[in-house]
This record gives sequence, structure tokens and C-alpha cells, in this order.
Amino acid sequence: MAPSLLILTDFFQAANRALDYATNLARPLGARLVLLHVRRDSVLDPEMLTGKLSNLDNEALHMALNSITSDLPVPVVVEIGHGRVAYAVADTVSRHHPTLVVLGRPDTKGTPDELVSTTALDILRTAPYPMLVVPHNVSSTDPPRRVLLAVDGEAFSLGPHAGATRHLLDALHAELTVLHVEEHAGPTAATARALASVEDTGLTMGLPQPLRTRSVVAPHPAEAILQAARPEDFDLVVLIARPRSFFGELFHRSVTARVLLHSAVPVLVLPAAG
Repeated sequence: MAPSLLILTDFFQAANRALDYATNLARPLGARLVLLHVRRDSVLDPEMLTGKLSNLDNEALHMALNSITSDLPVPVVVEIGHGRVAYAVADTVSRHHPTLVVLGRPDTKGTPDELVSTTALDILRTAPYPMLVVPHNVSSTDPPRRVLLAVDGEAFSLGPHAGATRHLLDALHAELTVLHVEEHAGPTAATARALASVEDTGLTMGLPQPLRTRSVVAPHPAEAILQAARPEDFDLVVLIARPRSFFGELFHRSVTARVLLHSAVPVLVLPAAG
């Protein structure tokens, strides 16, 4: 079966941008699209009161879905879910087994991180899965080539997602740069260990360009990653998110959350196994 990309849509600007991005990404992957719209029709959904959700009846909903899928240059399957988005995504993932979940990041400028409740963070907490988050104002929807992989130097495994991620990087002919970020200065061998932790996953196998490395000592790792992942230098930033990143009251203060909320380039989050 051909690989697939699962895209969430609510018909707003960020979702439309993510659909354009996913469509262009599907071509080199030889993938089809699974387009998911979730009807968040619970009266308890806080965003029902904010005007941030589309409120279409069944006829209008199907017309909107047909409108955005009729001219897509890649195969597409449409799904409609109900209720909480994270659970609808988990259900769709269990049936389609996509390479990635793709969604747009809306404009939250001016809102403190602690007050931002985004679909991406909710999904990562509820059902961690490889996720690509596309900013609403991303300057290009071309497939990424210049990829920045941020690591902390600890060994990690991507478990069942390693093969699909390696295929993604290979299909993109990615130029991979490993960014090793430490909060405090350590031994010179730390960068070598960070590079080895990436090579041990097999992600670098078959890449057309030599692996590049950068090492940064910064008290705030998220800020160092955001400064490095500038659009003029990179097209995509990849984060390895460990299970501890998804739980607890401090999630919004984690490196993963900070980069997801503020990166100027698309962010690919790969949950570490274990």
C-alpha cells in the first residue's frame, strides 16, 4: 500500500497552507492524502465560543471538502470525525497508518504561551505520533531540503517510525544538519556522542550530502533552536520529543512546545520510543 499523509482541515488559512504543503510533500513520497475534518460539536469545547471553529452544516461541509479536493494532483481520501480532535486523529491513524500527521499552526501572536491551547499540543499529549506543523505564514510550500535536526546528546530510538522517517529524508534528498544544544558547557566529546545518537537510529543512511554538525551552549535550548532555524538557512526543523515532554503541568514550557509555537519554519516532531 502506498504511504499516506494525514492532514487536518478546518478550512481556515493555516489549514489551507498545511494542505498545500502536504500536497507538495506527497509527490516525492509517492503518497496519498487522507484529509480529516473533525466536527467539534460538543458544547463543552472551549473553542466553540471563540469563533475559531468552522460551523458548517452537512451540505456546506461536503461542498467545502469537495471544493478543496477536486483539483488536488495526488490521490486523496476524505474522512469526517466528531468530538475531540486528538481522539479523532488517533482513530484515523489506527486505520490509515500515515507517515505523518500534518496540520497548520494558526496565528497566536500576542498570546502568552501558557494561555495557548493548540491542536498540535493536544494531539502530542494524547497520542504521540510523528507530526508536521506548518506555520500559517510559511513563505514556501515547496518540499523541504535543508533540514535542521536538534538533539540533546542523549541516545534515542524512533521505534516503529524510524523506517518511515528515513524514507522521508531520503525521498527529499535532504541536506541534514545536526544541531547539538547543551544548557551547560560539557566535554568536547559531547558533540560526537550527539552525532552518534543520530547515526545509531539509521536516519543518516543513504543521504546524498555529508552530515553537517553544529554545537551550541545556551541556557534556554528552545531559544537556541529558534535562532538557528531561520528561514534563510533551513526549510524544516526536526525535534526528538521524549515521553516526558508530553506530560505534566510544565508541558507548555518544554522545548518542544516552545519551538512548535514560535518557529518560522515548519516543525517535524518525532516521538522517541520508550
